[in-house]
Amino acid sequence: MTQEIYLDNSATTRVCKAAAEKALYMMTACYGNPSSLHSKGFAAEKEMTAARAILAEKLSAQPGEIFFTSGGTESDNIAILGAARAKKRAGNRIVTTAIEHPAVLNTMAQLEKEGFEVIYVQPESDGNIPAAKFAEVIDSKTILVSVMMVNNETGAILPLKEIAGIIKRKKAPALFHTDAVQAFCKLPISPKRLGLDLVSVSGHKVHAPKGVGALYVKSGVRLLPNSFGGGQEKNLRPGTEGVPQVCAFGAAVQAMRPEREAEKTVRDVRDHLLQRLAEIPEVTLNSPEDALPYIVNLSAGRVRAETMLHFLAERGIFVSSGSACGKAKPSHVLEAMGLSGLRIDTSLRVSLSAENTKEEMDAFADALSEGLGTLSHT
Repeated sequence: MTQEIYLDNSATTRVCKAAAEKALYMMTACYGNPSSLHSKGFAAEKEMTAARAILAEKLSAQPGEIFFTSGGTESDNIAILGAARAKKRAGNRIVTTAIEHPAVLNTMAQLEKEGFEVIYVQPESDGNIPAAKFAEVIDSKTILVSVMMVNNETGAILPLKEIAGIIKRKKAPALFHTDAVQAFCKLPISPKRLGLDLVSVSGHKVHAPKGVGALYVKSGVRLLPNSFGGGQEKNLRPGTEGVPQVCAFGAAVQAMRPEREAEKTVRDVRDHLLQRLAEIPEVTLNSPEDALPYIVNLSAGRVRAETMLHFLAERGIFVSSGSACGKAKPSHVLEAMGLSGLRIDTSLRVSLSAENTKEEMDAFADALSEGLGTLSHT
């Protein structure tokens, strides 16, 4: 059997051994409800407290500022809806970007229905968005700014620190939120240093199971909850916690290599991939030059992405055609960048983890080249 080469880590990652073992332990041995007032409950609560402390340390935060959720989408929803509704007396304007994940864009669409004015800042043709574009639209009536840290399709890194400076300079009452799902454990994140009030992260992008995420809420920030229940997570995200996933999330984060060390490994592998792609005349890169090295977006000749995906999958190589949440719709990110229909239709996203190797990049480049030669003539 052909060895599998997994290059779709921005969609999801393989669960690491430490996380899988912790989840099993929480399901079979330490299975109490953390709200129960007996020893089984206390033991589960203690494990959750430990996981919260691990995430807090990773986010340079206090444990009381970390709220567990079911994933990045719920974290984005709680942050955006909760902030906008809590702040609506202070103004009406919300600023975001046209390249956000659907978890943000569809939440913004809901707020527009509620009467909020949402400004969508457009990217440059290389996928980046300079801070000056935000300075043009953030004003004294802006109550929320939500800008992703790293774009999930191109790897573009957004200028969060500069945007925080603009919010301050414009004397906007805005809370500043970032969807950091693709940046977490890849770039060091310090909300205080970056001027952030709200940070959304997800477990399954960092070798934890699916179905768990977290939201950092700066101490003193008030959000209106959008779900109601038994008071868990200080009423912000009520409902019995997914304890096995939460504790596995903590174990996965603890097992991750330091960001700079892992990035050096990934950059080395990514650079080798770029060298190989440069040898294929039909390939055009869509990621900016200064993108996070974990993500490479490319367009390949005249072969539709779906056709190339199947060709590669038959050879045990797994990539994607953009966001896994896009379900084969044309990429709104590449459309916002103004790329041609052909480049969008033929675009592939290669997303790496620290486990990928140069040999795998060679195998991918060889298979892509073969696919272009074969499929272009069928």
